[in-house]
Amino acid sequence: MTDTATQPSRPTDRQDERLRDGAGGVRGALSAAVGRIRGGDLGLLPVIVGLAVIWTIFQILNPFFLSSNNLANLLMQSVPVGILALGIVCVLLVGEIDLSVGSVSGLSAAVVAVTFVNLGWPLPLAILASVASGLAIGAFYGVIYVRLGVPAFVITLAGLLGFLGLQLLTLGKSGTINLPVDSFLVYLGQQAFVPKPLAYVIVSVAAVALFLSNFLKARRRTAAGLSASPLGMNIAASGTLLVVLGFAAWFLNQSRGVGWMFVFFIALVLVMHYALTRTSWGRSMYAVGGNKEAARRSGINVSGVYMSAFMLCSAFAALGGLMAAARLNSAGPQTGTGDVNLNAIAAAVIGGTSLFGGRGSAFAALVGVLVIQSISSGLTLLNLDSSIRFIVTGAVVLIAVALDAVARRSRSSSGRA
Repeated sequence: MTDTATQPSRPTDRQDERLRDGAGGVRGALSAAVGRIRGGDLGLLPVIVGLAVIWTIFQILNPFFLSSNNLANLLMQSVPVGILALGIVCVLLVGEIDLSVGSVSGLSAAVVAVTFVNLGWPLPLAILASVASGLAIGAFYGVIYVRLGVPAFVITLAGLLGFLGLQLLTLGKSGTINLPVDSFLVYLGQQAFVPKPLAYVIVSVAAVALFLSNFLKARRRTAAGLSASPLGMNIAASGTLLVVLGFAAWFLNQSRGVGWMFVFFIALVLVMHYALTRTSWGRSMYAVGGNKEAARRSGINVSGVYMSAFMLCSAFAALGGLMAAARLNSAGPQTGTGDVNLNAIAAAVIGGTSLFGGRGSAFAALVGVLVIQSISSGLTLLNLDSSIRFIVTGAVVLIAVALDAVARRSRSSSGRA
C-alpha cells in the first residue's frame, strides 16, 4: 500500500480538477462543464440558444430568411457594428462604458472620405489617418479619465456630441461624399468574396489550428501538474468545428459565398481572443474589471489598462466606420448616427459581456451582433415597422442583462457556500 505522504505533491487546481479526477476523460470534462453552468458560468450558451430560436421563428415566418443569399448579406451587414461591439467589449471588461463609438465611427468615415476623395491622398494613408484619429480620441478619453477622474459615462457622452459636430464640420457643406466605386475599400465592402475552394481551405486551417492550440495548452498544463482537457475532447471539439464551418461554407457558397470583410472581422475577433486569454495584458483587463483595488495591489498598472481599453475601443470604432463607409459607398452626416451606438453596446451585452466588468470575451461581439442583425433582417423581410425592431431588441438586451445579474448572484452564493 502506497503511503500518500510520500507521493509528490502537485499544484492545487480546484477550478477544473474534475477533468483529471473522479469520472476522468471526456466524461470528466462534460461533468466540469455542467458544474460551471450550475455555478452560474453560462458563457455563450444562452445567446447561442437564443440565436437558434430567433432563426427558427423567422424561418417559419419567412422561408427566405435562412437562404444562402440572405445569410451572406446578413454576415456582411453585421461587420461594421460588430467591430464597434468588439471595442465596447474592451471597455466593459474594465467596468466602464463608451457612448461615443457611433460618433467616432462617423468621424472616421468622414476623415477617410475627405482625405481620399477631396485631398487625393493614397487610400492606405487615408485609412491610417482615420484609424489614428480613433486612437487619438481614445487616448484623450483615457487621460481625462485617469488624470482627472471624470466618469467615463460623462466623458464619452460629451464625445458623442462633440465628435458628431466635428464629423459634420469635416464633411463641410457638401455633406455626403461618395467613394470611388473602383476603390479597394468599396470593393471590400460590396464585392469581395472568398473563392469557393479557398473557403474550405480556411475552414480546414481553422479546425487544425484549434486542435494544435488546445493540444499545446494541454501539454503545458500537464507538464505543470495541472488538470488538462483530454485528447478525445480536443478531437471532438476540432471535428465539430470542421463540420459546422464546413457546412456553413458549403451553404453560403450556394450564392455569393463568404465575404472577405466578414473574414476580416473574424480575424479581429480571434486576435482579440488571443490577446485577452493568452497575454498578461488580457489577464490584467479581467483583473481590473473584477476588482480594481486588488489589481492595483498586485502590481498591475491600472491606469495603463484603462488607457489601453479606451484607445482600443475608439480604434475599433474607427475601423467600424471605415467598414460602414465601404458598405454604403459613401460617408455622410448619417454615418454612425441613428441606432448604431446603441446596437454596438447591445451586441456586446447580448453576447455575454458583463456590464459590471471582469467577465466577457471577444466572441461576445460576434454572437451578439449576429443576434442584432438577425432581428433586423428578419423583421425587414416581414415588412414590419422599425419600431417593432427597437422593441424586440430592447427586450433581448433586458433579458441578457437579467441573465448576467442572475449569474452573478449565483456565483456569489456558491462562493459564500
